[in-house]
Amino acid sequence: MKSLIINADDLGADEARNRGIFEAIEAGRVTSVSILVNGDGFEDAMERWKSLGKTEISLGIHINLSEGRPISQGLQVLAGQDGLFKGKQTARELLKQTSNKELEREIQQEIKAQLDLLKKFETPITHLDGHQHVHVMPAVLPIALAGTLDNKIPWLRIPDEPHPTALGLMTQDDMGDEAAMFSNLGAAARSFVMLTDIESCDHFRGLYLKGKLAISLLNELLQNLPIGLTELMVHPGRTSEAVSVGPFSAFSTRDREKELVALLDPLFPTLLEKYGIDLIPFPESLS
Repeated sequence: MKSLIINADDLGADEARNRGIFEAIEAGRVTSVSILVNGDGFEDAMERWKSLGKTEISLGIHINLSEGRPISQGLQVLAGQDGLFKGKQTARELLKQTSNKELEREIQQEIKAQLDLLKKFETPITHLDGHQHVHVMPAVLPIALAGTLDNKIPWLRIPDEPHPTALGLMTQDDMGDEAAMFSNLGAAARSFVMLTDIESCDHFRGLYLKGKLAISLLNELLQNLPIGLTELMVHPGRTSEAVSVGPFSAFSTRDREKELVALLDPLFPTLLEKYGIDLIPFPESLS
């Protein structure tokens, strides 16, 4: 049996991203979302979520330690003098550390603050993952695991995607290197997750589709989907007509609309049926 969770990352980044994601939800193409609680569009996203009235869509938290303004106060290591996170590249180097107690304290503080904020909305949190996959970085993984267990979140993303063999799924060398790095971190994380009661999907896809999702590539992916439960990470959205200068402004690009167009393609449901794939959300629990 082949089951597929199509999870849209970065809900809450801005209102344009939200519009695109909910368009995909309403069309039945996205079955799960991961929300940035420090995004400019967080409140808009939660208002849309409340009005959705669909319990079959799962909602998880997209832990963010790299971009935008933290939820907690007084961060000296994770944040710069302007009070903002230090950006993708700086955060990545920082979170490779494994023996920085002050860094670990701040990570724990910020993850707790982000979880506490989402919990105020009293909606089930079915899964935890990380913006730019920070949750599997060495400094973060033990804290993310503890937060997942403490908050009774059933699922945690393991982005251990094998390098694709299909020519259409190949990507540029720099993007391929980044995807391989995250995949290696995910493989290391899976061995730790297996020692806990936390669930993870059998397979993960999407690292090598970043910025290039198209119906032809979805066809290749679905045709080669392995047996079991797979999470497909996508980044659909709409672009904003207004000029945006916020920390997530780079997210709402034409690439987001390209992904949305691919997901909304009329051929997509036919492909799912052709290859015998069931679309599902993350279950709230396995009981």
